[in-house]
Amino acid sequence: MTFTPTQIRLAAWTALTVTAALLLTLLAPVLSPFVLGAVLAYAVLPLVDRGTRWGLPRWASALLALFLVALLVLAVVLLIVPVITQQIPLLREQVPALLEGANAMLVPWAQRMGVPLEIDVAMVREWLTQLVSGHGADLFEQAFASLRIGGSALLAVLGNAVLAPMVAFYLLVDWHGLSARLRRLLPPRWLAGVDGFMRETDAVLGEYLRGQMLVMLVLAVLYSAGLALVGLNLALAIGVFTGLAVFVPYIGFGVGLVLGTFAAVLEFQSWMGVLAVWAVFGVGQFLESFVLTPRLLGERIGLHPLVVIFALMAFGHLLGFIGVLIALPASAVLLVVLRLAVQRYRQSDLYTDGQSAPTQDAAP
Repeated sequence: MTFTPTQIRLAAWTALTVTAALLLTLLAPVLSPFVLGAVLAYAVLPLVDRGTRWGLPRWASALLALFLVALLVLAVVLLIVPVITQQIPLLREQVPALLEGANAMLVPWAQRMGVPLEIDVAMVREWLTQLVSGHGADLFEQAFASLRIGGSALLAVLGNAVLAPMVAFYLLVDWHGLSARLRRLLPPRWLAGVDGFMRETDAVLGEYLRGQMLVMLVLAVLYSAGLALVGLNLALAIGVFTGLAVFVPYIGFGVGLVLGTFAAVLEFQSWMGVLAVWAVFGVGQFLESFVLTPRLLGERIGLHPLVVIFALMAFGHLLGFIGVLIALPASAVLLVVLRLAVQRYRQSDLYTDGQSAPTQDAAP
C-alpha cells in the first residue's frame, strides 16, 4: 500500500501531536513552575527590554524587574497580615456577643415556625478561646501535622515560589535568543504566517495585561472609597488588597470579603455594619463582572462585553477555577486564530467561488 506525501505528512504531525500530549500529561506535576515562570517572564519582558535600552546589562535588568514584582507581592502581603493579626485577638470578645444578639432575633422566629434553630454560643466561645489563647499552640501543632500528612501540596507551593522566579530569570536573559532558535525550527514556508500570528497575539495579550492592571486599580479605589464611606477603619488596607487580588478571579474577592466581614464584625458589633460592608462588596463585584471587565478589558482585546461574560462562564464550566483564570487571555488568542481563519476563508475558493478574492479588510 502506497501513501501519498500529504498522508505521510499528516501521519507525522499526528504522531508528533500525540507524543507531545502524552509527554505533557506525564510531566504535568513538574511543569507548573516552568509555566508560571514563562508567564511571569512574558509579563515583565517589556520592563527588561526597556532596561537594556537604557544601558543596563540584560541580567541586571531582569533581576531588577523580578525584584519589583517581589516588592509588589510583599506589599500585598504586608497589607493583609496586619489586618489578620489585629483582628483575630478580638474575635473572642466580639463574636460571641454578636451571636447572642443573633440568637435573640432568630430563636423566637424559629420557634414560631416550629424549627429548632439556635446558635451554640458556648461552643463558639470555647473554640475562639483555644484559637487565640490557651491551646492555640495545640491547634498550630495539629495544623502542622496535617500539613505534614499532605506535605506534597505544601512542597509544591514552595517549589513554585522558588523555581518560578528562577525560570523567569533565565528565560528573560535569553528570551530573544531562544525565540530565534525556536523560529529556525519552523519550515521556511510557515515563517511569514507564524510571525504575523505571534505579533498579533503579542499585541492582544499586551492589551490584556494593561487592561487587567487598569481594572485592578479602579477596583482598589472603589473598594477603598466604599469601605471608608461606611466607616470601616481598615478601609484602605482591605480595599487595596481586594482590588489587587481580583487578578485571581473569585479567590481575591472571597478573601477580601472575609477580611471585610471580620473587620466589620469587630468594629461595628452590629449586623447593620456587616450588611453595609457586604453591600460595598456586592456593588464592587457587580461592577467588576458586568461593567469594568467587559468595558476596560474586553474592549481592549477586541471582545464584545457579552463575549467576555460568555467566555468566563464557558471556561469556568469546562476547566473550573483554572478555566476562569485563563478565560480572557485564551479568548484573546482564539480571537487572533479566528481572524486568521476568516482571512483564509475569504481568500479560498469556497468563499470566492473561483473568482478573485475581495480586497476589503479581512478581519471579522
